[in-house]
Amino acid sequence: MTLRFATFNLFQFCAPPYSYYTKKEKFSQEEWNEKTLWIKNQIEKLNCDVIGFQEVFSKEALEELIKELGFKYFITVDDAKTSKTHPNIYTTTTLALASKYPIKKVSQVKANGYSLKKYNFKGTFRFSRIPIKALIEFPNNLEITVYVNHFKSNRLNEFEYIFTEKDTLKTKKEKVKEALEKDYSPALKQRLCETSSLYYDFKRTKTPIICLCDLNDKEYSLSIDALTNRAYHEGLDKNFNLLHDAYYLYDKKVYNPHPEQKEIKRTPTSYYQSYGNVIDYIFVSKEFDKRYKNYLGKINSYEVFDKHLQENRDGSLSKSDHAPVVCELLLKD
Repeated sequence: MTLRFATFNLFQFCAPPYSYYTKKEKFSQEEWNEKTLWIKNQIEKLNCDVIGFQEVFSKEALEELIKELGFKYFITVDDAKTSKTHPNIYTTTTLALASKYPIKKVSQVKANGYSLKKYNFKGTFRFSRIPIKALIEFPNNLEITVYVNHFKSNRLNEFEYIFTEKDTLKTKKEKVKEALEKDYSPALKQRLCETSSLYYDFKRTKTPIICLCDLNDKEYSLSIDALTNRAYHEGLDKNFNLLHDAYYLYDKKVYNPHPEQKEIKRTPTSYYQSYGNVIDYIFVSKEFDKRYKNYLGKINSYEVFDKHLQENRDGSLSKSDHAPVVCELLLKD
């Protein structure tokens, strides 16, 4: 049996007559019809059982859309907020989760006090978007806890280090230390508080886990270590991942490779100033890593649906500025 999971940032999913952020930022009915038609077509192509959505203003419109496509179960855990002076203008987004299988339980993810103290976070902490944590029941009594996240973005373009595969955890922590202590990057501090809080929630979860997220940070970033790596939190000498990037757990196939090609380049999920970045991820627990003795299934495929970004790297409001990411699980018999 296979199960397919996706993370999909919808990019300003705001139904008219509402605006998002400012009065002039809104869709005409014709533009909205174009956007929702594109989203429907994308969801049909994704062919998924579970989808986590980001940038949702109009949750009722999204629920109606996905139920037309065969998703019986739909949840949000927060409402997008509107301006106190202009009630037709949304000021915040929320997350959503759609499933073709029963959602049995929804739980709250709380901020981790130890992490807030560790990063010397001042003031009242709030997640930039309240995470979704849902227990879903699949056939054969398989229960998986699915998280949907959209972590703090670097909207003000504050300085943040860009790391590579060669950078050790020690190096990354040393470079970021001063920025955190002197508040050079409040967005990074917020994101690390968010990802660390999720890590400790993962540790308490007793079922297999799948995390669908817009990380708003790059591959090899410290945010990924904070979200998944025991070594980051427990001072271990060797990396020990609580969750794994699903991209690295499937066997990649190259058809007619170039003779000088040394490796497969990972497909960007978003672009900034025409430069591609991977910021949308699916993380899975060890039960879906075939190297684990008691694994329940393996990652059968991992796909980035980026045709619209190949045509326009900046994306468009009628589509999205992110590419949906899908991973398929092949469960053991």
